[in-house]
Amino acid sequence: MHKIHEVESKGVKDKILELVVDGRTHQIDLAKESKKLATATPAQTEDFIISPSGYGIHWPQIDEDLSIDPMIGLQHEIRSGKVAEAPPTYKNTEPEE
Repeated sequence: MHKIHEVESKGVKDKILELVVDGRTHQIDLAKESKKLATATPAQTEDFIISPSGYGIHWPQIDEDLSIDPMIGLQHEIRSGKVAEAPPTYKNTEPEE
């Protein structure tokens, strides 16, 4: 299986999810990402599973799924024609630090 991202969780505190994605640290305000997560309890927000491919995150207690790319400001480049043989490229939509 092709991995989209290498993702490591640093945990959730006050609805802020800290992830390390491909070596970069991101702090994600879950309340801004999802109505379900905005109203979830701390126990519900802390119970999540990162997909093995690094594509998304699943919160089983509230049945919520989010893709990592939009949360960290990445957008897939769309390729036309045949199916891509190489891993996808990404365009950073976040301003450089």
